[in-house]
Amino acid sequence: MTQSLTFPAGFRWGTATAAHQVEGNNFNNQWWAFEQQPGAIWHGARSGLACDWWRHAEQDFDRMVQLHQNSHRMSVEWSRIEPTPGHFDTRALDRYREMLGGLRDRGIAPLVTLHHFTNPLWFEEQGGWEAPESVSRFQHFVERTVQALGDLCQEWVTINEPMVYVAQGWFNGIWPPGKSDFLAAMKVTRHLLFAHAAAYHTIHRLQSDAQVGYAKHVRLFQGLRPGHRLDRYAAGLKRWLFEHVWVAATADGKLRPPLGLNTCHAPLIDTFDFMGINYYTKDRTRFVPNPLTLFGQEQFTPGGELSDAGRDGPFAEFRPDGIYQICQEVRQFHKPVIITENGVPDRDDDQRPRWILAHLHQLHRAIQSGVDVQGYFHWTLVDNFEWAEGWGLRFGLFELDPETQERTPRPSAGLYGEIAQANGISPALVERYAPTLLPQIFPG
Repeated sequence: MTQSLTFPAGFRWGTATAAHQVEGNNFNNQWWAFEQQPGAIWHGARSGLACDWWRHAEQDFDRMVQLHQNSHRMSVEWSRIEPTPGHFDTRALDRYREMLGGLRDRGIAPLVTLHHFTNPLWFEEQGGWEAPESVSRFQHFVERTVQALGDLCQEWVTINEPMVYVAQGWFNGIWPPGKSDFLAAMKVTRHLLFAHAAAYHTIHRLQSDAQVGYAKHVRLFQGLRPGHRLDRYAAGLKRWLFEHVWVAATADGKLRPPLGLNTCHAPLIDTFDFMGINYYTKDRTRFVPNPLTLFGQEQFTPGGELSDAGRDGPFAEFRPDGIYQICQEVRQFHKPVIITENGVPDRDDDQRPRWILAHLHQLHRAIQSGVDVQGYFHWTLVDNFEWAEGWGLRFGLFELDPETQERTPRPSAGLYGEIAQANGISPALVERYAPTLLPQIFPG
């Protein structure tokens, strides 16, 4: 009972955020426009000031210091930097320089995401990601942004959760542009892949020593009923489309069905220096004879523990074993692994401490097995505007009152700060925050 789980020296402990969800008043992108539509966002919520980072991000940077974080993953807002085609706002770039400098001055290394679900309105009006020109437009934005900020940042995520973006916007139709068009979804996926490759090579041309990757959301679909062939088929189809097609293309350059007939796009080959993983839960899939759902319906484990997202949410079931599984799967690429997001919506914080500890236990297992995991970014520091769920899902280590902007630390903030400070997990910490996990994490 005296042995602690110690993480490697120099391990990255941080939180992750996205510009639109925290900055406030990003009125020049397609998400702001989408929020104004009746019924688009849960309970009619609007992002508004969000967490007011555009004016006061540094106050939350100080909170990161209080929690002993040494890294932070943030994104930049394309519509601020390039508000009209070809016009780059030096004031916006200067503000991002202030943010990055503020992090570095506090001993916090930034990891910058270049695309996190939002596009300028002008980009949408010119066809968005369905237009072939989207690739060069994004590349031009990336080039100017990295030129302006590169001396303050060495690590970049080109695109966040590309297949979530495609699935919600062009398949499920519940995010902008609100379509249900499989062929358009595949076209957008190809363009996003080409844009990632273009951004990867652009960044390396400007910064030879940069580390560049993407943040890939994984769901680890598996058949609901053991041994049921059709359940396995439906789960496998979803994994193929949602996870394998993208990752494989960035490894060997091949556009596999339904993106292409194994044709090779050479610029895609080996375009990730690290594997960024966003993991929240695993999905159990039951076969249903409906091609609109890819022949599968997700169901939860009977009696399984669910988060505040409930039975309709994408962050729902407690499945910490999945973070170990995905680390084992991606070790075949022989690249460092960074957990670029992991967290749980939990307004009253009665689950989050246990979920943090259970997932970090599985991550430590993966490290002990030989996987080169270099960092963990918890989603998120402060409650933020959670896309179509609005203010309904609360992921923050700090509770936020959007009206007053008042922050209140949750117990899990103290837990995460202690883990980061110690670079590990002790039995005493588990006993204090989640005693029911003690036999699992420290058996005997």
